[in-house]
Amino acid sequence: MAREIAEQPEAVARTLDQLRPLRPELARLAHGTRHVLFVARGSSDNACVYGRYLLETHAHRMAALAAPSVATHYRAAVDLSDTLVICVSQSGETREIVETLEWATAQGARTVAVTNDGTSSLARAADLTLVTHAGRELAVPATKTYTTQLAAMAILATSVAPDPHALDADLARVPAEMAQLIERRDGVDEAVEALAATTETLVTGRGLLLGTSLEIALKLEETCLRPVRGLSYADLRHGPIAVVDADMAAVVVAPQDGPVLGGLTEVAVSLRERGTRTIGIGGDDAFARACAVRMPGPNLPEPVAPLAAVVPGQLMVEALARRLGLNPDSPRGLSKVTQTDG
Repeated sequence: MAREIAEQPEAVARTLDQLRPLRPELARLAHGTRHVLFVARGSSDNACVYGRYLLETHAHRMAALAAPSVATHYRAAVDLSDTLVICVSQSGETREIVETLEWATAQGARTVAVTNDGTSSLARAADLTLVTHAGRELAVPATKTYTTQLAAMAILATSVAPDPHALDADLARVPAEMAQLIERRDGVDEAVEALAATTETLVTGRGLLLGTSLEIALKLEETCLRPVRGLSYADLRHGPIAVVDADMAAVVVAPQDGPVLGGLTEVAVSLRERGTRTIGIGGDDAFARACAVRMPGPNLPEPVAPLAAVVPGQLMVEALARRLGLNPDSPRGLSKVTQTDG
């Protein structure tokens, strides 16, 4: 896992370079559609959360996350003739995702596969495939396959945006920002000690970085065998914050700028006032002061920050697993390709 975290800057750079020329083809495929529907599970689902927010805030296209059981269990007849359906699977062999893509095609949708294997069943079934160039991933927890999926989401969203090149300069800086975060590891050891001191953890964020928060929560659960809740801070404030106390650690993920930063800083203050061990990722100086421990995020604007903002969380999870005497490469009861019941 540690080696694959370190491979991410090159993997993301390769993926961006390989997928950028597909923008015109993506734009042609999407032309005439009104909606975008994402289909995924696990880490891929978290990548799609970013894709949804970027499509809506940057490309001004409505998007949503699908419930695959509508296709695989209920066999619902839904008119998707005005919909671009994006099916995401690292292996491209998760049968539920492949079946949902086939169902979407039968309902009139235009389909895109996002996968790390261009020869997979998912890739063969789609109208167009965005192949992530992560290389082979051996550790069960997804790291470089996840961040290359984020790169694919950025290419997808920009391809249908009014100006497809508006984010290119910022996207070009992503690999260097990732490399710096991996090399410096600022705050990682302190964060690990804070998390090791408690068995209860909450992870929160909002907006374009909500998917990052959910991904870090998932990684803590599957790699460190901890029960973890991943929530938007808006949902946290609507009730769950009542159970937050000094026996819990909270990870708050924030961009360095943007409209949700102020609210996330307020949440960090509120959590710390409740005695919670508050670990911040990203943010600005005011956010850092609100947290007990802070790991700097990337120096990137909010629309592209998710491609690198997950890195401190990945480093924290890998180190915490080892601190707890666990094998981060092979969590208990998990395999690389997960199959559901359809």
